[in-house]
Amino acid sequence: MPRRVRATVEYDGTDFAGFQIQRSGIRTVQGELEAALARLSDGVRRAVDGAGRTDTGVHASGQVIAFTYAGPADDLELETALNGLLPPDLAVRGVRRASPEFHPRRAARYREYRYTVWNGPRSPLRERQALGVRVPLDVAAMARAGQAFIGRHDFSAFGKVVGDRTPIRTVHAVRVRRTGALVTIDVRADAFLRGMVRRIVAVLLEVGRGAMTEDEIREALAARIPARNGAAAPARGLCLRRVALGRGRAETLDDRNVTETDEGR
Repeated sequence: MPRRVRATVEYDGTDFAGFQIQRSGIRTVQGELEAALARLSDGVRRAVDGAGRTDTGVHASGQVIAFTYAGPADDLELETALNGLLPPDLAVRGVRRASPEFHPRRAARYREYRYTVWNGPRSPLRERQALGVRVPLDVAAMARAGQAFIGRHDFSAFGKVVGDRTPIRTVHAVRVRRTGALVTIDVRADAFLRGMVRRIVAVLLEVGRGAMTEDEIREALAARIPARNGAAAPARGLCLRRVALGRGRAETLDDRNVTETDEGR
């Protein structure tokens, strides 16, 4: 009998045109997953649902997916078979049975993205998945300014509204930290507008350079027009790091590179 299955997905988004499947010939994460699954299902194409629709070039270490599978393989066999068919820049882990109605986007309690900045000398390896910034950054000022985003706001100034969806989002936490030349910006929210994290990062970098203040960020939020003319940080530094599912207590930002799985508690 067909069963609902969920899994965590990791990918290097450099060579993907985002998560969501698009027109034929465009390489996407969803497209690669569905193609591999079809090979295990006698050519039957089955939809793969994701917790977040990452954009072109954006990475993930904690994306959550779900799909319906009708084959004989158990969870471990299915995970092994999928990874044997997927390309080197995409992998699944934690494959297991889910409830028949499970959909990761609807089940997500919050999502957490990390933006990585390499604030040091030119480094081709590091800057594949990080933005290289050569000028010194005032990380303390960036951390203070990040608090302006916390709470429930109209984020029209920092993202694109798709369709008739509301621009109202709740940001739970923003954390900016430095470890040597590495600067990380973590943003957690119930959901995000398209491009929202990269636009938030763009203005925080302006603060770090001394070209913008926390008050100007608050003014931009209130104005509801694209901040800094819609400037966004490059996609390569962004990673969907964590998705928390189901019900659970509030948690603080930490360094665990995991997916919360307290569905059904």
